[in-house]
Amino acid sequence: MARHELLNNIQHKNLRVITRAGAQYGDDVGIVMTFPTEFADVQREYPIFFRKDANTGEYSSVALLGLTKDENLYLEGDRWDADYIPGVVARGPFLIGFQERQENGELRREPVIHVDMDNPRVSETEGERVFMEQGGNSRYLDRIGTILKGINDGLGVSKAMFAEFTRLELIEPVKLEVKVDNDSVYDLLGLHTISEPRLRNLGAEDLHNLHRTGLLQGAFLVLASLGNLGRLVERKQRRKRQAEMAS
Repeated sequence: MARHELLNNIQHKNLRVITRAGAQYGDDVGIVMTFPTEFADVQREYPIFFRKDANTGEYSSVALLGLTKDENLYLEGDRWDADYIPGVVARGPFLIGFQERQENGELRREPVIHVDMDNPRVSETEGERVFMEQGGNSRYLDRIGTILKGINDGLGVSKAMFAEFTRLELIEPVKLEVKVDNDSVYDLLGLHTISEPRLRNLGAEDLHNLHRTGLLQGAFLVLASLGNLGRLVERKQRRKRQAEMAS
């Protein structure tokens, strides 16, 4: 169960966050959510796909980390073997909430940082300090604030992106049959991607609108990321060889 508290430098003055990786911190997952605001970084490391919610029909973007639900092929001991960690992982136990505030007689909702005190990364004895001894924000917390802003902004961009991609019929389902070796074949179901032929055949006005809003770059980044699927298979093959040698 999560126990969310509004972060403050009095109640949480001794708060630290363990930043090393590990299954005990929930890093053993095959898919994590990602956002258009980080596509440029994500596509250099991970394949990006879309998933459609069966109940709402809404799409979300995901980064593929493994070939099964509980497999993270980028997890090497207590670290991620990648130059970029997706924001939903890098944020640790923190999340954005909203607080209502009166300003000039007008009610405003402003984003604030919450912390899940039941998250296994939360500590008072080890890890990165959240606040300095004098009460100011640590560099770590400043970085978390940047990550959370990217996620919050990304949620809004995602809605606009998927609305436009759906209107232009650019999203198509893809069934992936990934062969690791003669004995291991994985079927990855429920994934979608950009239809390259439909993107290529868009009219000038639609292409201009996608370019003007920055969504055309997002489409290209998703397509470019698919080259990482081969590297993911190489990681799986390497890990399988290591397991065989250890047995």
